Amino acid sequence: MNQKLRVICPHCHTVNQVPASRMQDHPRCGRCKSALFSGKPVDLDEDGFERYIHNNDIPVLVDFWAPWCGPCKMMAPVLADATATLEPALQVVKVDTERQQALAGRYQIRSIPTLALFHHGREIARQAGAVDRNTLLSWVRAHLPT
Repeated sequence: MNQKLRVICPHCHTVNQVPASRMQDHPRCGRCKSALFSGKPVDLDEDGFERYIHNNDIPVLVDFWAPWCGPCKMMAPVLADATATLEPALQVVKVDTERQQALAGRYQIRSIPTLALFHHGREIARQAGAVDRNTLLSWVRAHLPT
């Protein structure tokens, strides 16, 4: 029997069920027919964040950032480049801490950028500060659940 994984569509935010064996086959959303993995981080508000964190069976890497933050601006292309490499093992999302202050407060985001890795609603790792692509990939891979 092939286990089905819940994956959120980055376009319409529908929860999809994808057979684990088909994750590498460029799955598409059952509702909007868009690719479930876009190769780009997804910008989320608080409702979207909750949906991704609690309804995904794959890990979610969250970039907490702000538009005025210089290190965040430096980190953005690194994260975008790494996203294409990391998918479909996980989904990458961005949360603007200026617009989502309650969310940043709830997760005690004290410095930005902060990367947090979630799996099944729980934070499993956190990294503060900008990092290069290789450091980012190594950090994520070291913390991915088996």
